[in-house]
Amino acid sequence: MRYLVLIAVLACSSEPERAMPAKPAAPAAPHIAAIGDTSKLSPALQRAFDPQDHVPAGKPGDGFEVAEHPEEPQPFDLYVRNKPNIPDGERRVIYLLPLGTFPSSAPKIPALVEIVRAFYTLEVKTLPAVKMEDLLLDVTTRTNRGTGKLQLLSTDVLHWLTKRVPDDAFGVVAITMVDLYPEPSWNFVFGQASFRERVAVQSFARQDPAFFGEPREPGWETLSLERATWIVAGSNHQEEADRAPLHPCPVCLRKLHHAIGFDPEVREVTLAAALRKYGITDEAEWSERRARFIRDGRR
Repeated sequence: MRYLVLIAVLACSSEPERAMPAKPAAPAAPHIAAIGDTSKLSPALQRAFDPQDHVPAGKPGDGFEVAEHPEEPQPFDLYVRNKPNIPDGERRVIYLLPLGTFPSSAPKIPALVEIVRAFYTLEVKTLPAVKMEDLLLDVTTRTNRGTGKLQLLSTDVLHWLTKRVPDDAFGVVAITMVDLYPEPSWNFVFGQASFRERVAVQSFARQDPAFFGEPREPGWETLSLERATWIVAGSNHQEEADRAPLHPCPVCLRKLHHAIGFDPEVREVTLAAALRKYGITDEAEWSERRARFIRDGRR
């Protein structure tokens, strides 16, 4: 009881308050700090970049390119300072360019177009497919020692693409069922991009169990589309794509919003509709919940 009395006396005392030194705040985790200061944003935008419901990408397993060749994450503030390419009034179309043939087991390109359109909130169009024999006139190849399969040198593909960027393109993404490698020392790469040149190339080859001689499980068509969307959206490795939601982390979402300026709630609603249309229901439900949270804070 004497402790309560002492507290009451001190609270009413006319003596100047002697504050205890404040403990320094614990530093935010790197993936939180990288979001940047959101305190001056609207409540809806603050909720849009809230990391609470996002699944952080884990450490990639052995054999994955980012495990063997790690890259330093780029915080939002650094992204802005680097003055990235952003869509403008004349360049607001993302083009997908198929390289080679796409068998019936491959992701369906019209469905991929619709989901990527909802993901980026930009117009997405498909360019006429390029025959592989025509591409090989300008691109270095090799046979992968582990798989025995053909690989394209991705840097050559990027150089080839720079000459084929339409005037209204924000960017051109070449997609292929052929494996890629970025340099002789690398085993493979899912994709590579040149942001300044506004070109990228992405391979869906290793998403397919058949690439490794393994059987496809039931529901493969939906899974292949989901994986393809993740690759085009920028996933670094298959474990990440299969484990995490098909959504950008808060840091990448804020970068995307800075570049394009969409309404985050409308984006999630539109993305949910596209995902549900093609049977990716778990991801559709995630976007629906996220849209509700952005709108009024309900989880």
